[in-house]
This record gives sequence, C-alpha cells and structure tokens, in this order.
Amino acid sequence: MPERYSSAAPLSPDARLRIVSERVDIVDNLIISVSIGPPNVQFLKSKDKKTWAAKDVADSVLSDKSALRVTSSQRMSESSVLDAHASEIDGELYWYYEYLVRKSPTKSAQEANLYRHYVASTAEREGYLYSLSASTLSKEWTKMGPLFEQTVASFRLLPPTDNYVPPYKDPWRFW
Repeated sequence: MPERYSSAAPLSPDARLRIVSERVDIVDNLIISVSIGPPNVQFLKSKDKKTWAAKDVADSVLSDKSALRVTSSQRMSESSVLDAHASEIDGELYWYYEYLVRKSPTKSAQEANLYRHYVASTAEREGYLYSLSASTLSKEWTKMGPLFEQTVASFRLLPPTDNYVPPYKDPWRFW
C-alpha cells in the first residue's frame, strides 16, 4: 500500500529518502517505486529549481538511495548515470535520468558483471523531490527498457487536493 512520507521505509540510514510505494516482480526482477525526500544540498545548492542541472538532480536522489552505511561518495560509486535531461511539462520541471547500479550476482543471474538498469523521473514540490524509478537486470533491459521509459515519461505530480498532506506536515498521522 502507498504510505505517507512519515511512515514510509527509509532508503538510507539517515532516512532522508523514503519509498512511499513499490511494486516488485520477483520472478522477472522488475521494480517500480515512488520515493520522496529532500534535495541533497551537496548537489543542489540553490533553492531555485530552475537552476538545477538534470545530472545534479540525479546525483542528489542517488546519493540517498542506499541502505548501506556508506558515505555519499561511496553510494555514488555504486551507480553510473548514463543520461540526464530536463523538460518542462505544464509549467512543471521534470528531470529524467538513466543509470546503472552494480549488484551482486544472484541465483538467477550469476554473472560477476551484473547491473540493475534504471530509468527515473523526478519533480520538486514544496522542498521535496518526488521520484518514480523503474528497473530490471541489465540482461532484461532490451525487452523492458522501452516500457519503463514510457512509464517514467508519464509520471506527473497532480495538483494538490484537500486530502494532500505534504511530507513535512503531520509526521505521525497514519490515516
């Protein structure tokens, strides 16, 4: 079930970036997730999102995307951004990026050079980054990549409704 930021599972020891919704297909090694977190000021120094480079947005999200107790630079060395660009859609900026993350071999994929191939989109609202990412093992990318690219390209932040609770408000409200 989708969760609020305050009750969502953290993706890093500092709990800045959190998964609010995730779908996993274990058989085909597919993951689609939505995460929310504040920008990392190491990469996004300005508060003006119009000055943010797509690569810096990708680095900001990726720097907080590790469950390991490692430094931001060690987390960054786990991943490699292949492409990053920005688009303005209906007056909102969206940053798109594609990246690889080195992973350990698994029973279903025993190669030593195993990577997860990701594509993601990020948007900013009220000081938080909202990201949709989709991934699979690199050997499945030819088949799944185009579908994931379409999925990520369709990601939009809807206008807030009366039921919208921003991440910084009501941290212990679970309903």
